[in-house]
Amino acid sequence: MRNPYWVLIFCLCLLVGCEQTVDEKIDDNQLDGIDEQHQITNEEDEQIDEGVQGVKEDDDERVENVETEEVEELNYYRVNEENWSIEPIDEGNEQVVLLTIDDAPDKHSLEMAETLHTLGVNAIFFVNGHLLNEEGKVVIERLHKMGFEIGNHTMNHPNMSELSEEEQRFEIIELNDMLYEITGEYPRFYRAPFGVNTDVSNELMEELEMTRMNWTYGYDWETDYLDPEPLADIMVNAPELQNGANLLMHDRQWTADALEKIVHGLQAKGYEVVDPKLIKVE
Repeated sequence: MRNPYWVLIFCLCLLVGCEQTVDEKIDDNQLDGIDEQHQITNEEDEQIDEGVQGVKEDDDERVENVETEEVEELNYYRVNEENWSIEPIDEGNEQVVLLTIDDAPDKHSLEMAETLHTLGVNAIFFVNGHLLNEEGKVVIERLHKMGFEIGNHTMNHPNMSELSEEEQRFEIIELNDMLYEITGEYPRFYRAPFGVNTDVSNELMEELEMTRMNWTYGYDWETDYLDPEPLADIMVNAPELQNGANLLMHDRQWTADALEKIVHGLQAKGYEVVDPKLIKVE
């Protein structure tokens, strides 16, 4: 007869061995599951990375398309100082006219600006500094915010040839500084009173990087044209009207009343009113 003690020991050993086998199988199964889960996670990460890369490539392609998309180029103009006409620098419409209004802001500048704004055309308003009281400053600020070019027409509208060098510099520089305080920009264009440019003012133009601008024709100070009807007629049918014509007008009631007819008449003849902001300072 076998010893019961050894039988008991044998049974205990057998039980421990089975538990170890089960544990090993469980551990193997757990490891297999972790490996499979890790493989799935890696595959998902790769898919996410591929997706992110795809989105990045799509974004890069969109940016590249925007960067390479053709942008409409603006045609720029210059002032021909031989005859004061406006001419295209490269390719551009030659059949243009420029509208300029002197002696702003007297009494009708804002009214004239609103008319032009309604018609969808631009102009240069040349300012006299002695008109810049508080109300005048507000008007110039309004014109600037409406998109109109603001030019320098001196502080006091003198004949510059009759002034000293110091006085001439004051007439231009003082007004430049005043206009900068109002608009935040220095004027790009200078119109000499009576069209009298001097050596001093010419040197100042280079120093201040401004452009001189006289005119091709104007009539609203002549006795025969102090009425809207004859003024509109002569401005549209003047013998001086040609491609690039630089039209001089003033802040006057009869000019303000004639302005809409002048613009329509010029456009009916095929002329485009050039935007002064396209005129480069050279």
